[in-house]
Amino acid sequence: MKKLINGVLEFRRSVRPLVKEKFAQLALGQSPDVLLIACSDSRVAVNVFASTDPGDMFVVRNVGNLVPPYSASPDSASSSTGAAVEFALERLKVRHIIVCGHSDCGAMKAFQVPQVPEPALNGWLQSSRPGEPGEFLEPIAHDWPELEHQSHWNVLVQMEHLRQYPSVKKALVEGTLQLHAWWFDLDNAEVQVYVSEEKRFCVLDEEVGQKLLKDLK
Repeated sequence: MKKLINGVLEFRRSVRPLVKEKFAQLALGQSPDVLLIACSDSRVAVNVFASTDPGDMFVVRNVGNLVPPYSASPDSASSSTGAAVEFALERLKVRHIIVCGHSDCGAMKAFQVPQVPEPALNGWLQSSRPGEPGEFLEPIAHDWPELEHQSHWNVLVQMEHLRQYPSVKKALVEGTLQLHAWWFDLDNAEVQVYVSEEKRFCVLDEEVGQKLLKDLK
């Protein structure tokens, strides 16, 4: 907590004068083109590894970067995530949704336990537990330990859950939305992206990055 307070003081002294005008502009409204769904894990610093600025991304963070299967019930586990997805697509008109997992994920470790002792956490994890390959999913090639393979797989499962949401379905049909599966390797500080042609996650290096930029709509 001391670090945060000192950080705010340093922000006021050194950074605020440089960004005050930028935030004044953002105070008038936001127009991000990306919805990012990432894990709450404190080590997944997307603003650092993606070099983003305030206003670039609309962000949802939760334990395990989960997207519960769609339900029309307002009391369902999907209501919070669903609200964010609807707001991002219907109000902000984002054109991209990224689901970003990561290595050494505590949620993936909890999936390996029959039932975690914390009831709220257990209920949340069960709402989006990665299952067997679905209709649109094939096994992904991997040479990772089982935990990390499950974490990669979890990202793809959440992508399929996303496709159940009416606003996502509509945008995909209209061609105004693209979905992206990312994964952050903490040990190597590397971002990986899922390449469907290869059925595997690949490091987002210069070659892969240029191809992705070329494929963007």
